[in-house]
Amino acid sequence: MPVLPGAEPYRHEGGEVGVLLCHGFTGSPQSLRPWAEYLAERGLTVSLPLLPGHGTSWQDMQLTGWQDWYAEVDRELRALTERCSQVFVCGLSMGGALTLRLAARHGDAISGIVLVNPANKMHGLAAKALPVARHLVPSTKGIASDISMGGSEEVGYDRVPLHAAHSLRNFLKLVDGELPQVTQPMVLLHSPQDHVVPPVDSARILSRVSSQDVKEILLEQSYHVATLDHDAELIFEESYAFIGRLAPGASGTPSGGSGGKKGSTSGG
Repeated sequence: MPVLPGAEPYRHEGGEVGVLLCHGFTGSPQSLRPWAEYLAERGLTVSLPLLPGHGTSWQDMQLTGWQDWYAEVDRELRALTERCSQVFVCGLSMGGALTLRLAARHGDAISGIVLVNPANKMHGLAAKALPVARHLVPSTKGIASDISMGGSEEVGYDRVPLHAAHSLRNFLKLVDGELPQVTQPMVLLHSPQDHVVPPVDSARILSRVSSQDVKEILLEQSYHVATLDHDAELIFEESYAFIGRLAPGASGTPSGGSGGKKGSTSGG
């Protein structure tokens, strides 16, 4: 199955400081591509993988589960830690949950994490019905492109595959139980108006992690996919400042003489 245009993974070979970015459920690397390029242009080594079952069709995603998605980011993190002296992990929505699990399991191998509208729980009656409903109906309406800014669109599925949604529900429960193991410095940015993940998810994460160095930022002008919305530049600037504070080597010379266009996309 060919990858949707714009949904390709992105990698950039920069300096000694690496950043792993994790996209959201039914989304694709396109939602984080401007963020990845912003960091790459400032000399960081960047990895933005395409999660299994994503970026093609929702039917493909029916055949995958959280173990597949987590294995992909875990593999990318291990590759970055071999290549870089310090590594940071950032995530949007389900990508935030993936980031939290990586932080809980890898400890000091991760220097800090940045979360944007991170998911913590599936809410409502529909979530409770998933164990049965997934055997009766293959999919429900999509959640992509919850964006306030006109003309900005997310490359994601217009349907949510219910087998995958059930797997996500189980994964979020697992991650919630591991939150006390998260000790890394953290920046958590969230939108008061989010039609996919309610602010209560961010509040719970902040109340349960063991991190002492924590900064919470409200994204007042954005909906769920804030990385493609009005507050995108704020996210990029805050994350880069955070990385620069914890990894002084990150604020080196931008790669490339004209803005560092060494980034590349790769399939698979």
